Amino acid sequence: MHSEALTIREASLQIPERSITALVGPSGGGKTTLLHLIARFWDIQSGCIHIGGIDIRDMRMDTLMKYISVVFQDVYLFNDTIVNNIRFGRPEATLEKVIAVAKAARCHEFITAHPGGYDTMVGEGGSTLSGGEKQRISIARAILKDAPIVLLDEATSSIDPENEADIQAALRALAVNKTLIIVAHRLSTIQHADQIAVVDQGRIVQRGTYDELFLEEGLYKRFWMERSRAQQWRLISADEADAATIISNKS
Repeated sequence: MHSEALTIREASLQIPERSITALVGPSGGGKTTLLHLIARFWDIQSGCIHIGGIDIRDMRMDTLMKYISVVFQDVYLFNDTIVNNIRFGRPEATLEKVIAVAKAARCHEFITAHPGGYDTMVGEGGSTLSGGEKQRISIARAILKDAPIVLLDEATSSIDPENEADIQAALRALAVNKTLIIVAHRLSTIQHADQIAVVDQGRIVQRGTYDELFLEEGLYKRFWMERSRAQQWRLISADEADAATIISNKS
């Protein structure tokens, strides 16, 4: 069993249907483990997780997987075509349906930029695509599967502003009429959540809306301020780099 699974000790959370819940907090605090437990990658040793009033341990795995789509940080794509990677959640889907979800996930433009279009081979693990492109392919796959619950572990890697905007648009398309549970690292994602749960050392230490938690003195407010400072620092650094390039070009 993954060592982090043992850190979940006190986590009571009710997630309304068709809502967005953001899990935030320090690295290693148990956020990703909560997603893994909901997907039943591991069985919990005490307590219970219910979906629609049914303990997930009483469900067959194939039944549970019909309810859940998973979009994790380490997106794995098969060494196959883009169209077949998107169809993974629904192999019988028509090409027209695949194109529709690709457009919703902001994939269509970069897919059609490849000479092979939707028949382009992505390479082992999606090696021919960027991190942002792989995540959007994974989101398209989840939109196509159309499961009512989506578990998403947002990528922590730096993404350029254009990719960031595309991913946020893809997430909005994915969230339509879905219950979305996100391990959130980006301020833009957190702001769109219906509720936020702050996870630290295996416990949910704060819970509420963005406005409610920002008024509290606690881990969430510190987390938000640190993220804001880091984001501002990156923007300043980028501006300085641009200025240095301009000066260099003029000399």
